[in-house]
Amino acid sequence: MAVVSGSTAATRVADRVTGADSLTSVSGRAATNMWPSVPQSSMSTVPVSDKISDRPAWRDIVTKYQKSAIWPAIWQLVNSLIPYAVLWYLMYLLVPISFWLAIPLAVLAGGFVVRIFIIFHDCGHGSFLPSRKANDIVGFITGVLTLVPYRQWTREHAVHHATSGDLDRRGTGDIWTLTVQEYLESSRWKRFAYRLARNPVILFGIGPLYVFLFKQRVFGATSGPREKRSVAWTNLAILMVGVGLSFALGWKAYLVLHVIVFGVAGAAGMWLFYVQHQFEDVHWERGADWDYSAAALQGSSFYKLPKILQWFSGNIGFHHIHHLSPAIPNYHLEKCHRSETLFQSVKPITLLSSLKSLTFRLWDERCQKLVGYRAARILRNQRNQRARITRTFHPA
Repeated sequence: MAVVSGSTAATRVADRVTGADSLTSVSGRAATNMWPSVPQSSMSTVPVSDKISDRPAWRDIVTKYQKSAIWPAIWQLVNSLIPYAVLWYLMYLLVPISFWLAIPLAVLAGGFVVRIFIIFHDCGHGSFLPSRKANDIVGFITGVLTLVPYRQWTREHAVHHATSGDLDRRGTGDIWTLTVQEYLESSRWKRFAYRLARNPVILFGIGPLYVFLFKQRVFGATSGPREKRSVAWTNLAILMVGVGLSFALGWKAYLVLHVIVFGVAGAAGMWLFYVQHQFEDVHWERGADWDYSAAALQGSSFYKLPKILQWFSGNIGFHHIHHLSPAIPNYHLEKCHRSETLFQSVKPITLLSSLKSLTFRLWDERCQKLVGYRAARILRNQRNQRARITRTFHPA
């Protein structure tokens, strides 16, 4: 659930990730076996060695939680898909009485879309169910319900995992983020576009709706035949579902309720993604200094949510563990965090403290932290002042 800032060929990931001696798969379900166009090691691989001397043991730790379990997965499907279907049925019953009565149910349905998306997300990692085929089938179905083509999204999300926290490889599956220097060197129109894209109304309102309803309907420039077919079949299935619900509810009522459902889901999902990678003390590095485990444990947040919100978000708040090992299914993330002392040192972000992330706009490479636009203005004023001094004492 992310507004993508640009397009990056997946082969760029291979230059950094695949073929390295320090990498090996920790999952029996390698991404390449599932999707040939996805670079080897981009989804479920982790470094054997690590630049951080006290961290090598984490690989053995996460391996214990990478086993998919059939019954927890089935139970998640039951308690996610059935309530979602029931909510649409209740909306069908309420619309003839009063359209306004259906709106609260549409808002609640948006919460279930977030939960269903996490199931879809885990299927893309090959971690939700033990069977690769079962993951593909459930991934396609949940992709239709969340309006996201399974194989294309999986491929793009693989790039996100392989490049997260690397300043030199921004642009795929992330939120548009400039450094202070880049912002100051940008044209006036680019700065305007950047500020517009980072405006909360666009970022959490209009942007997610655009991604769900329109952007996901077309394949990318680097999409292979399988990704293109995935987009086509997903669009066809979405059309069939839409036509059926339009006949049942009336097309106007369906469209309005549909926009409400995905407006809520998109805003919530985008906020989760935003806080997961744009928070105080986040760790980003240039390519030469980029490190897999540091990017996961310091560049991905531990978002400690109230239990009900943790349930609706499918434990994705344990994002530091998820980025360390995408092969861990969401229903094992909390147990992994609570059971292992390695993760106890990760500072949690609460619902209240996460609001501070709204003030972050740019990455300051000098201070190694996210800052607001004020920092850019201060730096620009300082440079202008130095330039005036230089002209005064050293005229041309």
